[in-house]
Amino acid sequence: MEIPSPTPARRRPESRARWAFALLILFGGAAAFGWDELASGRYATYQIRTRDAVSGLIVDAPVEFHGVEVGRVARIELVDPHSVSILLHIRKNAPVTQATVATVTSRGLASKGFTGYVYVALEDDPSDPRCFAESTDAGYPQLRTAPSRSVNLDTAIAQVNDNVQSMTRLLQTSLDAKTLASLKQSVEGMQKVTQTFAANSEKMNAIILNAERASSRLEPLLESGRETTNAMQTQLLPQAYEALEKLDRLSTTLNGAATRIERDPSVVVRGPGKRAPGPGETR
Repeated sequence: MEIPSPTPARRRPESRARWAFALLILFGGAAAFGWDELASGRYATYQIRTRDAVSGLIVDAPVEFHGVEVGRVARIELVDPHSVSILLHIRKNAPVTQATVATVTSRGLASKGFTGYVYVALEDDPSDPRCFAESTDAGYPQLRTAPSRSVNLDTAIAQVNDNVQSMTRLLQTSLDAKTLASLKQSVEGMQKVTQTFAANSEKMNAIILNAERASSRLEPLLESGRETTNAMQTQLLPQAYEALEKLDRLSTTLNGAATRIERDPSVVVRGPGKRAPGPGETR
């Protein structure tokens, strides 16, 4: 049985769909090309060359100027066994001058993977504020480069490990056998002191308990001493002051009597009466 061929009416919708799909792809490509041309007109291309390793840096990695994203990495090429060429697409309104310095920087917990990324950091040095000329296909303006910088956790841990190992080696080389023996003796002495305290802990507790008991017995003695001091201040000291005053008056009287006896010894025989007038004296 012969199968009938498709009718022209059935072929017509299929061909129209194919043409529509082809036109859609064509318009999409044209739009993408136009957008790329428009975007490329807003960007300038610069080149950097570095002799440092650029592990983790990929195409479309961000380019930051003082922490603000201003472009993308366009191409990475190995020039020779010791240098790498990197093309950067940077917005034309970015303040890039001949003093701008580029640094390949890794940031995050690791230099690769989801926990970290590598980018190109731009910083401005005001020593040469002149702008670059327009870039051409023959050659791109060259940006100065600084040594690569890594600010991730694995590098920090490795650096700490290297520092610890260096310090250990330094201690091993600086400490001689005599110093090590002295340190060992000091440690052994401390251990003996600790063991002695541990063995005599009961005695130490007894001494502390006796000191507490003695301090409780000293309180009545201190209270009695305070009462004695108060009694001396209120009773004995006033009486002592009065006795001293009497002794002072008695001393004054005795001094007067001694003076009279010295002038007239007869006072001792006849008493302190009136003395006879001397020559030339009248009664």
